[in-house]
Amino acid sequence: MPTLRQSSAKYLSELTRRGASVHTLRNYAADLEQLAAYFDRTPIEVAALDLSLLREWLADLYDQQLAVPTIRRKISAVRALFKFLRQEGLLQANPAARLRIPKAPQKLPDVMTAEKTNNLLDAVTELPEKHRDIALLELLYGCGIRVSELVGIDLGDLSLHDGWLRVRGKGNKERQVPVPERARAALAQYLETRQARPDQTALFLNSRGQRLGDRQVRRLVKLYALLITGDSTVHPHSFRHAYATHLLSDGADLRAIQELLGHARLSTTQKYTQVSLKDLQAVYDRAHPKA
Repeated sequence: MPTLRQSSAKYLSELTRRGASVHTLRNYAADLEQLAAYFDRTPIEVAALDLSLLREWLADLYDQQLAVPTIRRKISAVRALFKFLRQEGLLQANPAARLRIPKAPQKLPDVMTAEKTNNLLDAVTELPEKHRDIALLELLYGCGIRVSELVGIDLGDLSLHDGWLRVRGKGNKERQVPVPERARAALAQYLETRQARPDQTALFLNSRGQRLGDRQVRRLVKLYALLITGDSTVHPHSFRHAYATHLLSDGADLRAIQELLGHARLSTTQKYTQVSLKDLQAVYDRAHPKA
């Protein structure tokens, strides 16, 4: 019987084959390594892990006072691992399926106003020799894509003439999103200065001419936001939240926004209606004489 770490490595290889994102692979690898490290105290075979032992591991997570979303992700990773092992015929049952997942806190995303978003983009646009950074920021807001989708774009995915971009989302699912005029102009300028080897297909490159990584994008966004707006909490997903909320505020159909964002369920998109209603209530409270 393979060890817990060997089983995890096999499962991660399968996730890689299925086209899981780098972000997902990194998180699942860390979560499963933590599980293995916990049971290193008393070495045990995978087949011997039952519900009581997994509950003991879960109690340890609570003792560490981890955030609920973190605990939910770790349970999901472990459930998925055991499901895979059962499908492979290595386990008779999936004891992790009966682990109780804590309810996620209902927190609305913080959304930048249209004014703040445009002020940030306008300020970056005025910086000299920053064509790549301007283009990626315009694309994050103009298309509402995830950072993992941004860094995964290849030259062949972009059609500037037609104004469309092919995006590979979660589960390697593809979708087409329109590229607004401002982002198209920024991309055209960037492509004129992009220097790469003939075999390099990535759209956005780092200083070594290799594909830009998601961590580098996060650092860039945080740096520009801090320098220009003084807000260090802005991250790449902030532009995605702003994209959806601003579209909804301007009358876009919820189903269309779901398609543009690549959400599998409409309920995921509906959280932006709550954000818009919250903003509307704030306007009412400030303006109505009887509020």
